[in-house]
Order: sequence, then structure tokens, then C-alpha cells
Amino acid sequence: MVKRGGSGMSLDVLLENGIARQKAAADPEKSVWVSASAGSGKTRVLVERSLRLMLAGTRPEKILCITFPKAAAAEMANRLNGMLGGWSIMTDAELTASLRELIGRTATEAEMMRARRLFASVLDAPGGLKIQTIHSFCESVLGRFPLEARLSPNFEVMDERSAGEIMQIARDDTLLDCRKPENVSLGAALQLISEKVDEESFTELLATIARNRSRLMALRREMGGTNAAISALAKKIGIDAEATEAHLIARASRETTFDGIALRRAVDHLLPGGKSDVKMAEKMAPWLLKPDRREDFFWDYVSAFFTQAGTVKAKLATNAVVDSMPEILDVLSAEAERLARVQENIKKARVLASTSALIRLGAALIDRYEAEKALRGRLDYDDLILKTRDLLTGAGIAPWVMFKLDGGIEHILVDEAQDTSAEQWQVIAALAEEFFTGYGAVEADRTLFVVGDEKQSIYSFQGADPATFDVMRREFEARASDAEKDWRNVPLDLSFRSTDAVLDLVDRVFADETARRGLTAAGDEIKHLVRRTGEAGLVEIWPTVKPPDIEAADPWEMPMAQNLDSKPAAQLAKNIALQIRRWLENGEVLSATGRPIAPRDIMILVQSRNSFFSNIVRALKLADIPVAGTDRMVLTKQLAVMDLLALARFVLLPEDDLTLAVILKSPFVGCDDNQLFELAYDRKDSLWRALRENRTGLPVFDKARAFLGELLARADFVPVYEFFADILGRLGGREKLLARLGEEAADPIEEFLSLALGYQRTEASSLQSFLHWIEAGAAEVKRDMEQGRNEVRVLTVHGSKGLQAPIVFLPDTCQTSRSSKNSTVFWTEGDIPFPLWPVKTGNDDPLTAEARQLAKDRQLEEKKRLLYVALTRAEDRLYICGWEGKNKRSENCWYELIDPAFGEGVQEVELPWGEVARRWSSGEVVEKQLKEDAAPQAQALLPGWIRQSAPEEPVPPRPLVPSRDPDETTVSSPLGGDDGKRFHRGLLIHRLLETLPSISPENRERAAASWLARPVHGLDEAGQAEILKETMAVINDPEFSAIFGPDSMAEVPISGVIEGRVLSGQIDRLLVGEDEILIIDYKTNRPSPREIEKVPAIYIRQMSLYRRSMAEMYPEKAVKCALLWTEGPHLMSLPLEIL
Repeated sequence: MVKRGGSGMSLDVLLENGIARQKAAADPEKSVWVSASAGSGKTRVLVERSLRLMLAGTRPEKILCITFPKAAAAEMANRLNGMLGGWSIMTDAELTASLRELIGRTATEAEMMRARRLFASVLDAPGGLKIQTIHSFCESVLGRFPLEARLSPNFEVMDERSAGEIMQIARDDTLLDCRKPENVSLGAALQLISEKVDEESFTELLATIARNRSRLMALRREMGGTNAAISALAKKIGIDAEATEAHLIARASRETTFDGIALRRAVDHLLPGGKSDVKMAEKMAPWLLKPDRREDFFWDYVSAFFTQAGTVKAKLATNAVVDSMPEILDVLSAEAERLARVQENIKKARVLASTSALIRLGAALIDRYEAEKALRGRLDYDDLILKTRDLLTGAGIAPWVMFKLDGGIEHILVDEAQDTSAEQWQVIAALAEEFFTGYGAVEADRTLFVVGDEKQSIYSFQGADPATFDVMRREFEARASDAEKDWRNVPLDLSFRSTDAVLDLVDRVFADETARRGLTAAGDEIKHLVRRTGEAGLVEIWPTVKPPDIEAADPWEMPMAQNLDSKPAAQLAKNIALQIRRWLENGEVLSATGRPIAPRDIMILVQSRNSFFSNIVRALKLADIPVAGTDRMVLTKQLAVMDLLALARFVLLPEDDLTLAVILKSPFVGCDDNQLFELAYDRKDSLWRALRENRTGLPVFDKARAFLGELLARADFVPVYEFFADILGRLGGREKLLARLGEEAADPIEEFLSLALGYQRTEASSLQSFLHWIEAGAAEVKRDMEQGRNEVRVLTVHGSKGLQAPIVFLPDTCQTSRSSKNSTVFWTEGDIPFPLWPVKTGNDDPLTAEARQLAKDRQLEEKKRLLYVALTRAEDRLYICGWEGKNKRSENCWYELIDPAFGEGVQEVELPWGEVARRWSSGEVVEKQLKEDAAPQAQALLPGWIRQSAPEEPVPPRPLVPSRDPDETTVSSPLGGDDGKRFHRGLLIHRLLETLPSISPENRERAAASWLARPVHGLDEAGQAEILKETMAVINDPEFSAIFGPDSMAEVPISGVIEGRVLSGQIDRLLVGEDEILIIDYKTNRPSPREIEKVPAIYIRQMSLYRRSMAEMYPEKAVKCALLWTEGPHLMSLPLEIL
């Protein structure tokens, strides 16, 4: 039984200290860097800090929160809006208590009032509350400054599928370019690479270059071109840029580079020696005696001195030969050392040659890819980061862009900082550049808040580096210190998620210094404090499943079964399913909650989507356990989608018999094998003709002919989305698919329809091109596993980031992680990383060997961090299990790391299949069966109207437009007696009054004059001068300064319901103050009335409607109305009694 109190502190003290640290991290007046362990409440801290910033007076649009991924941004936005919405409707007592918990003291009256208004403020904020992923933020910045970023103003962001298609086009064009006479060096590079790798490896190699194109582009930019980069690479490797393997061998074969006389004497003494001496002499002699063919015999000559492993042979000559020639060992050793140096240079030359070819081909591919994207006005996700970074850090335009952005951002919050790449950090650092200098577009104290956990950095394949997390912390801390700004480093290590047993195991697993190496930059001891101390929890480790002993079968005996279930992975899947089935049948209680275990309480985490993934889903389904399925799916491999694509192929080529047979067997038709055989056997023509003739007379084929005939008739005349939507809706396809494939087919169907709709919006709606597009892109879809359904979740550890469950299984702990996708290309360390492609390990020169080892070490370190994430997903129970293959499990596998933590004092428990597991537990674990199982809930029947057509929607009433005369029955033309000049003049003045307040006072008149002089307005000089004079008189009048001040809003759309009628209008100027609201409407009538009685009734009615709608929105504020007559100008306040 584990008993930990958390460093000797009581639970109350632990909780008090933990909450105090959360409050310190949420302090809106200080910049804070938070290191938050798993389950320590970092999302709560983010939300509280945002709330406190707004409560302290920061406008919502001045706060930028960057998080990862989109689901986290949505979750935080929902939490914030939920809190703000709750504040707006709470009683005074409830609000007082909520604010006291947030800020640690009793809120003032002003804070109470501000809290109630924050929800409306967020809704009214331009652009809303900025809670975004780094990519969506960068997209908004580029959208604001497209010309400065040298982009098309209407650029579009591609998804991975479209990016892959464009990359394929770029690849094909690049390969064609290699054949052109003017591209000799590029053609040579392609030839060298194609000689080294097969087609599959070639594709992976180019994909690796594409993923690292920012590095390659930076290398070319820093070096001044591709040739300069290759020359710098040669210098980095330590070899002449012109050196080749053939040249080095030729030079090493010159008589002047070795002691030929002594070596020939050595051969003469070796030949009469023993068997090994003779063999060595036979390899040396041809090379020494035939100078003109030394290049041909070189590697045979080298093999005389070296083993297959590449080391010098331990014994170069036997004792008898040494006795006959005492100096022979010195002669042979000296030659071996020379050859070792030659081989090392040859390896350098090989690495240089292969890497140079890769750089040339990669640079050409990237240039073509960039050109293809520019041609289409497209950006991929990497472009969003790189182009925003260049925009914010480049010379020339960057200071102006930063000044404009600086005025809109006062506080930056960064979530999941450990998963932020170096390029993303450059964007954030540029945004916060002025935060610690005291100069900028705003005077307010600005803060930076960063939260993350090095131990959970598991996205290196996306460029994340945990070392950067610590580097950036120190950099920002130094900036704050130099500027004498408040800075705090706050650790959050009190876990609110997991029980004592789970966290104790985590601490034990990483207790050894070797085991925790790479978990954090400092390598500090891992120690979690536990909020749930004393609550029931347990961790178990099961014996691994090993391959069964199978007698050798007769090789001539025909196999009758696949025996899939006999494999270790399948057997482990069956064991897990059996354990879960036992819990559900017995009604086992989840001790910490006191309720029976449900499928939704269970999460099964795997390192990768290996064979076990499908095995466990299959085993759970066979055990009748609800399972959510895979967290990622390739749409084109889903049965429902495959059937839909088969229909599309059929209408494009009806004579394709195989496709038609697939359709006939699919849920859309549903014939069996015998019926299909009867239709197809002994036919004289295509299967489609046989179906149309239907000599079998079977009704199923008559229905199929009608169904497919209708599709053929419509295929050429309807867009892609409508084609499939009609099949699934009106023709009953969805119902047929779900009836056979089950409810799990619903998700693929919806994703497929979304894909079709998205394609239709951006591409020419052709069924043929859609098929090519969806098949070329593989269409992988990520599913939301946090969906609240009562199902077991099976997903990868990467996919589980941000999720948790009461019970977690780790089933593939004996498997080692596969080599990363870019493991054949390595990058050097330093400010300017260089790529190294040795092709194979045997070509590693010292620099490449160092880079390879560094990559291996980092992969092992990330694997430990991945284990930390997996372990800390569990709330109450954690089960460690695994299976082994024919070979012994690796010493670096998770099972080997975890197993020592189950030392002395463990409890042994029997498993349902008879084996014994070891267990640590904490608290009082209750393992009792419920006497009465809860009665199963009957599935509710669908209401009758569900299958009925929707009734005709009522015609909406004509909207109530405040500026429209209620007696107006016909729309009068603005081109009336004065040819519309009165309306035109009024529109121009309205536009100027809307835009000029945002321009600095000294530039307003010049900007207005320039705008009025545009030919499109059709004004002569007198007309321009008249409107300019009237407008500037209004803008510059001191009486109206508040109306056109920064706190006022222009052209505010307003809608609502007044006495059962819809109101739709637009307020020219709106000023919302602390206690009152002022509504201003511009009027350009000439002459303007000076008395209320002479104001047209329609204007009074218009302002009355505006006032009534605003009074309903802000019942606690006084609402005043005024007309601003531009002639004069003068402001006319309207008394309440006439409104």
C-alpha cells in the first residue's frame, strides 16, 4: 500500500500552496513563465489570467492567447464564455463569491459592474476574443498585411491534402526539368540519388526535404545560393569541395603515398606463411604489382587489413612470418593507418556527394513548389509561420508592421509552449519585442504569459524542441530584467488529476538519473505533489504475452486457417477485452467515484497505429464492448466511402465489370453471391448490359437497374456534393449503409460529404477530378475522441494529449519506437544547420556519425517524454502490459523502464485467464460486485415526424427599418428630380464622418480632399470644396470631440424585436459610457432645422426605435439620442418625452 503525503505536508497545506501558485501565475500585472506538470490545472490558470486581465480594464481585443491545437483553443474559449455568461446573470451574492475566488478579495462595485458587462464586451469586441492557434493567428496577420508580406491579397490556406497534390505536381515537373540540357548538374544529382535508393525510398527522401524546407531555404539564404551552400558543407565536413571518391582512391594508389618496397617484401614473406598469411598476401599482391589497375583492386587490397566491421585486424601476420621479417608488423600497421585515413576521407567524399545531390534536387523541388503555390495564390501551414516571421523580423517594412500590431496587443498568453517550434518562437519573440523596452504604440504595462511542460514535449516531428523551451525562458527573463520589469517563474507541480498510486509510479519510473535523462533540460528529480492523496487508485503490471510454442508443420500440408488470434498481439487484445468484459458484467465499482465502471471510463493508448490497433478494436467488438474506433482514419479505406467511390467510378465507366460487381454486392443493392453468379455467368457482353437485360428476372436487379440508371442520368448535370448527398438522402443510401455497417459508418460518411462540399467550393466540380483528388491525397481525418459517448477509446499517445480517463491501458510497452521519418537525413548543430545524407551507416564520417548519434539520443529522450504523457493520462487506474516477438524485448522499451518500479512490497493478483499480475495501490480500493445491476435503458424510438418532409417555412414579416417611412408603399428612386444629388451628397458625408476619425488630425483634410477628388464621385471643384468644408467643420468642432473619440463606434448594425416585429438598422455613431449611452445620427438636410418641431417625424420615429432597442440591451444605462446636422454644424438633443 503506497502512502505518500507529498513532502511531509498535510493535504490542506498542499492544496493551499498549489492554489497560491495558480493565483500567482494568474496575476495580470506580472509577466510569468509557468512550468506546469500534468494535471496541475494550467488551463484553469490561463482562463483565470484572461478573466483577471479583462476585469482589470484590458479590452478583450487587446489580449492574444496562442494555444495548440484547435480543440484546446475551442475549449478555452468555451470556458471563458461560460464564465462571462454566468457572471452576467448571477445574483449579487453569487457574483461576489465568484470574484472573491478569482481575485482573492472582495470585488469593488466598479469591478462587479465591469464583470457583468464583460460578456457583452467580448461579443462587441472587433474580431472577438483572440484565442487562436499559432497558425490561425499568423493567417490573420498575413491577411491584414498581404502586400507587405508579398502575398496575393486573396490568398488561400491549403489543407495537407491540397499541399500534397501541389507537391506531387512540383515533383513531377522537377524530374522533367532534370532531363533538360541546360540542367546538367540537376540531372547528375538525380542520377546519383536514383542509383542509391529505390522508388519508395526516393519518395520518402523528397518528403523529408519538403518537411525541412525551411532549414534548406535558410541555408541557401545564409550562404548565398546552392553552390555556396555546398562549398560551405564541404568545409564543414572537412574535405575539398572538388574531391571525389575516385580521385581519392587514385591519389591513395600513387607509389609516392606508401612504402611500396617494404610492402612487396612483406608479401614475399607472407606467401610462405600460414593460411591467413597467404590469404592476405593474395589480396595485397595484385594491387602492389599492377599499378595501372590499382583503382580496380583497391577495395580488395583494403580488405586485407580490415575486418568486415571496418576495424584493423587484430593480427596482421602470424608469429612465423614475424620471425622471418621482424619489421613486418610495423610496415603493415603503418599501411593500415594510412588506409584508415583514406577510408575516412572517402566517407567524407561520399557524404558530400550524396548530400550535395540532395541539396540540388531539394532546392529545385522547393523552388518549383513555391512557384506552383504562388501561381495559385495558396499557402500551406508552414508558410503561415515562415512568412509571418519574415514579415515581423525583416528589414524595411517590419518596424511599421510591428507598430500597427503593437497598438492592438497588450498581453500575450502562450499555451503548450513546449510544443512550439523555433520558427514559431521567432514570431512570438517579435510580437513581444516592445514589451520589455518601455516603448511602443501603447503606454499600458504589457505582459507575457507562457505555460508549458518540458516533460510533455512529444512533437519533434513538427519542429518542437524541449531545449528551446528553457532557452526562451532565460531569454525573456533576461529581457525583463534588463528593462526592470516584473518577472516570475512559477512551477505548478500539484496534480489535481491522478491518484497517489499513479503519480507514485511516475516518480519511481523516472527516479534514476539515467531514466529521466532528456525529460527536462536540467535533469532535475521528478516529484509530483498529489491533491487526491488517500483516494483509491491502483497500478498493475501484467506478465508479457509471448509467442506460443507451435510444432513445426508439414511443409506440404495445406494451411486451413490464418491463426490470427494465436499471435501475441491478438492474444493480449483478447486478454484486455476479457478484463473489461469482466468489469462490466460484474458491475465493478470505480472506487474513487463509487459508481460502476463504464466503457467511457477506459482509454487504451498505443505508441503507434501498429497491428495491435486493429486487434484491440476487433477484440472489443467481439466481446460486445462499445468502442469508439480509431482516432484517425483514412477515408478511402472506410467501407462506406469505398462503396460511394465505387458508384462514382461506375457512372464514369459503366462497362467496368469489377466496379459494377462491387456495387451489386454493396448495401446499395445487396445481392448475394449466388444471385451475382446467376447474373454474370455465361453473359455475352458487359455486366452492365446483362443487368439491363436481367434475364434472371430477379427483382433485386430491376431495382439496381433503376437506381444506377438514375445516377447515370444525373451525373453530368449535378455538382459533386449534390451527387453524393442525393444518393445518401433521397435515394436512401445512408440508411442502407448504416443498416449493414453499423453506426460507426456515420462518421466516415459525414467526413466524406464535408470533403466533397469543400472540394466543390474551391475546385471545378467534376466527378472525375474529384476522384483523382481524393485518392491522391489519401484523405486522412482526425476524429474527436473527447465526445462524451459511452465507448472505450483507443488512440495513440500523441492523440491523447490533453485527454484523461479514470482507467488507462498501455498495451505495447515492449515495442520500440520506429525510426523517425527523417532518420536517413541528419542535421548538424549550430546556428546554421547543414543536412547530411550518408545513404547508409557504413558511409558515416565523423560529423555524420555524431549527428546520427545525436538524433538517436533525442529520439530515446522523446520516447521517455512520450511515456510520461502516457502514464499521466490515468486518473485512478493504470494497467501496464505488453507482448513480445521472437526476439528479446529491447532494454530501452517502456516495459523495461517501468518494471523495476514494481519492487518489493507489491501485491500479487490473479488475472481472469490465470496469470498473476503485480499491483501497487493507494487508498481503499473497493472491489465488490453490485447486487443489483442497473436496468438497461431502452433505446428511445424516433418520433414519427422524423421521416416526414419539413413543412413550408412561413414568409417572414417585412423587417422594421427605423429610417423607412411607415406609410411608404413604393420605393422612391434616388434618381428623382435632382438626379439623386441629394442622396449622393449625403452618402459621401456619411462615409467621410465614418472614416476620418480613425486618421490622425493633421492628415484628415488632405485625405478627405484626395478621396473627394476621385472621378468616381463625379464632383466638380466647387462641389468637392462644399462637402469638404461641411465635413471638416463637423469633425473639428470641439463640441463633438467625444462623439468622434476613440471610445465611440461608427456605423453600428443593430437588430432586435420591437413589439413582435424584427428591427434592422444601422446607427451612425454610438458612444457607450459607464452610465449612459449616446446615439448619434447624421442628417445632411439643407437648410437644417433649428427647432424640434420642424424635425421630420420619420427622424423622430427612427431615433425612438434605436433608443428602445438599446434600452432593452442596457437596461441599467440612460439612453440619450441626438441628431447631428452637418450644415452649421450643430447637435440637436432629442427630449425623452418625444421618443
